[in-house]
Order: sequence, then structure tokens, then C-alpha cells
Amino acid sequence: MAITSANQLELLQTAEAVAREKMIDPSLVVEAMEESLARAAKSRYGAEMDIRVNIDRKTGKATFTRVRTVVEDVDLENYQAELTVEQAKQYLDDPKVGDQFVEEVPPVEMGRIAAQSAKQVILQKVREAERDRQFEEFKDRAGTIINGVVKREEYGNVIVDVGRGEGILRRNEKIGRESYRPNDRIRCYIKDVRRETRGPQIFLSRTAPEFMAELFKMEVPEIYDGIIEIKAVARDPGSRAKIAVISYDGSIDPVGACVGMRGSRVQAVVNELQGEKIDIIPWNEDQPTFLVNALQPAEVSKVVLDEEAGKIEVVVPDEQLSLAIGRRGQNVRLASQLTNLDIDIMTEAEESERRQKEFEERTKLFMDTLDLDEFFAQLLVSEGFSNLEEVAYVELDELLVIDGVDEDTAGELQARARDFIEEQNRKAMEAARELGVEDSLVEFEGLTPQMIEALAKDGVLTLEDFATCADWELAGGWTTVEGERIKDDGILEPFGISLEEAQDFVMTARILLGWVDPAELEAEEDTEEPSANSEEAEA
Repeated sequence: MAITSANQLELLQTAEAVAREKMIDPSLVVEAMEESLARAAKSRYGAEMDIRVNIDRKTGKATFTRVRTVVEDVDLENYQAELTVEQAKQYLDDPKVGDQFVEEVPPVEMGRIAAQSAKQVILQKVREAERDRQFEEFKDRAGTIINGVVKREEYGNVIVDVGRGEGILRRNEKIGRESYRPNDRIRCYIKDVRRETRGPQIFLSRTAPEFMAELFKMEVPEIYDGIIEIKAVARDPGSRAKIAVISYDGSIDPVGACVGMRGSRVQAVVNELQGEKIDIIPWNEDQPTFLVNALQPAEVSKVVLDEEAGKIEVVVPDEQLSLAIGRRGQNVRLASQLTNLDIDIMTEAEESERRQKEFEERTKLFMDTLDLDEFFAQLLVSEGFSNLEEVAYVELDELLVIDGVDEDTAGELQARARDFIEEQNRKAMEAARELGVEDSLVEFEGLTPQMIEALAKDGVLTLEDFATCADWELAGGWTTVEGERIKDDGILEPFGISLEEAQDFVMTARILLGWVDPAELEAEEDTEEPSANSEEAEA
């Protein structure tokens, strides 16, 4: 088949038809045709030649050209596609390295095999262009809701026709025991769009918390307008959910706006989510207050927050415990997801028992270490003393406020406490020395003998060992694994070392070893401070 004037316009007509059918740019189809014709020409003239084809976008005329590039003599490798400066002088005026000599060659006769190969190239290019178009169309729609039609179900996964592409709703992204038939209409959340070799993969979800948030945005105009904001969502798909909202207009009740007249707005969301019960909760910046709201309908007596550990203790009346925990722990689990805190729920009786146990332990500590009777030890605990260090190094006046304690008694108490502490320090240091701890670590400022002993037991024997520790290895921390927070115990955590103190310890050790230049640290702090000040000024 020769590219003659009779079929020149057919090329453009074919390109236009394919482009319309696949909804892609016609120029992409023409470029695919040019590449396929160039391949056919190379099979005729030689694979080493640089043959290029240009199809005129108006007339459809295909022009075949051979391109040769000017290279240095030593770089000449392909005699069919390259030529030296000396050789190029036959064709070009003043040729330079990098110049190209282009000459037209006769069109090729395309045999059956060449025509089939050209067809395959065109089809491949068209498929790639179609996939790129689909990806570009859907990549910006990730995070939105889309309506589709069920095409089929494969191994529990639902294939959904979403217009110009197909999405997949996996088994674990369906609500409860949902089942769909072909041609059923379905509403889903576009969770992710990925570019893959077999085409763009559109992953759908009906269990994602964001799906509920987007549904409320559709049903509540105030959320769409930004007057009300959804701050957090926690779901047990198909069963129950909690959603925290805040209003930026004092005249609008965020909870009432989301519920709607006679519950019309929230009911529309409930119906879409297969009857999932939804608790709408007012959001509050104060975490304990927010948690009290999140645990509704249970009543809370007291909240104790440990911000560093991201943990919170909640005390509820005895009769409210089952309500606070919920069926199979659902209520407390959702409240934990909503607040991003570990919640430990206990009854008032349990809290009272725990406080009594702590009181007894501290009383026994003072009785055993200071050689006091039970009554006197209880007086110390009642006044808020919890350890020997507080007794040993507190101002004398704070001991004198205790009934029956004069200056002599207070002095004796402090002397006994200090003697006991010094003896414990001596034993701890001896144990650390036996483990092989070096003076470089012993002399490090801020570490007590007990801390040094704990470090030595963990294999930290030198200042270099100490400097290589991570802050969380010393102070402890929390790691989230598959959505569950797991405690990492720190070597110095029993001594009340915070994460910031651990960071200071490690950085000081590195400075002493010369690993870090303090001047560079000061320079970094100086560059950070102005930016912070400028932000405050802008605010």
C-alpha cells in the first residue's frame, strides 16, 4: 500500500474519527500514525537509519525524511544516521557538530505485515492517550463523591461504571453486608486514583470517614459555604458514627443545622449509609471538654489528661460505665478515634480504690525509709508529699505547716531522707561500675546514679553510647501501628524524664563529643526566631 494522494485525506479522516470515538486529541492519533509509518519505512530502508514522517494537518500529505546528525570524527558510530564535519561539507555550508542534514526519501510501499504493525502501533498509542485522559480527568476528583452504575461483582469486589472509566469498590470498603446487582445505581467516595500500566485505577469507598463528611456537605448548605466546619469523623460503618462540628457564626447552632428540620438533613445521610446511627457533637478546642461531649450519651464525673502520652483518664458514675463503653466497646472506641486520644474509663469506685492504693503505697514508703509510724507517714502523704526527694530537699517551712512538726523534727526528717537517698545513690553507682560504666557518662551533668545504673543495664556505658540514643529511647513514646497506639518504654522514663529533656541530654552529649557545633545551633535558632516573630506580627 503506497501513501498516495488518493488516501492522504483518509489519514486525517481516520484520525478525526478515532479521536471523536475515544474523546482524545486528534493530533495524538496523527502522531501515532507518523510513528507507525516511520517504523514501516525503517523496515524498508534499514533499522539504523533515522527516518521521520510528517503528516500535514491540513492536506494529509505524508512526507518521509532521512535525518543525519553531524558528530565529531571520534564519535562516529552509526554511518546511516551520523556523519562527520568533513562529510557534511558536501551538503551544508559551514557545518558544526550537532547540525542536522535532512533529505526527503520516497514513500514506502507497505506490505501486509508492515500495515498490520502500523495498525498495532496506532492502537497502542490511542490506548495510552485514552488512559492518560482518564487519569487526568479523575486524579483531581479524588476526595469527592461520584455516582455510578454497578457493572458486575468479582470475588466480592464491585466494578462500577463511573462514566469515562471504571472504579473498583473493594469488599472491605462496602458497608456491612451490602450487595449489588448489575445496573444498580451507587454513590461512592473516590478514595484514590493511581496511574498503572493497565490504565488508571479508581478506588472507591463507602466506609471512609470522608464519605460521611462529603454527604453532610451535600445536605447542609452551611457546611458547603464554610460557615460550619466538620472537624473530625469516626465511623463504625453500617452501625454507628460520631461527627464533630463547629460553627463560625455565633447565631448558627452547628448541631441543629446538621440535624435539620425534624431531622431531615441527618436522615438523608443515615438512609444513604444503610441506617448508620450518627451522633453529632459540638467540637471544642479544650480536649477534656470535647471528650466529655464525645462520650455522650454517658455522663462524665472527672477527666484527667496526660498530654505527653496522648492518654486520658475518664471517671464516670458506676451506673454509667456500660453506657460510656457502649456495646462491644463501640462508644469509647469512636470517642477515642474522634479525639485521637487513648481513653481509660473507670468508675468512681475504681478511682477511689486506686487513690487509696496510692495513699497506702506512699505511706508504706515513708514508714520503711524514714522509720516513721503509720500516723506520721499518713500526715506527710496528706500534705502532698509523694517521694523522698520532696521531703529531703523541700523548704523547711513546708514541713513546719504539718501539725506537730517543729524545726528539730523537720530537720531530723530531712536528714533521714537525705541519708537514705545517699545510700541508694552509692549502691546504684557501685552496680553501674560493676557493669562497666565509664567516667565520661558518670560525669555527665543531669544524670543521677539511678539513671546511670538504668542506662548501664541497657548497655549504655559511655558518653558515645548515650549520644547515639534517640530521644524516645530515653523518654519513651507512642507508636501507631495499624491504627492502634503502642507504648514504647524509655530507659529513663521511670525517672520522669520528658521528651524535651531527653532531646537536651542527647544534644548536650553530642556537643561535648564535638559531633555538633554549638555555633551552628545558635545560628539555626537565630534564623528561626525572626520568622516566628514575623508571623506573630502578621497575626
